[in-house]
Amino acid sequence: MKKIEAIIRKTKFDEVVEALHEANIEFFSYWDVRGVGQTRQGRVYRGVAYDTSSIERTLLSLVVRDKNVEKTVLAIMKAGRTGEIGDGKIFISSMEESYRIRTGEFGDESLFIKGKED
Repeated sequence: MKKIEAIIRKTKFDEVVEALHEANIEFFSYWDVRGVGQTRQGRVYRGVAYDTSSIERTLLSLVVRDKNVEKTVLAIMKAGRTGEIGDGKIFISSMEESYRIRTGEFGDESLFIKGKED
């Protein structure tokens, strides 16, 4: 099992969610977050200067079976990419164990509903 954390543009959130659903990844958590990136510049919009060093993003957190890692990452990358600086990052880490509280299932079986496996 792997934990995938993706920091994406808030404006791409709906597209990424749709891409994940198309890839049969239906459960994840997300938070609106702020971060500081490498680009430090101000922007002027209608005569008002804005500091862009603090960036609003969305953080997605998913735990998937090993066989679903590649399709999950590709879905996020394809839907989240604009080609501009600040598209985000994806981090993958190993998970030791997972438990479904309701049934007591653990491991891979705790990550999907029987009969709706992928």
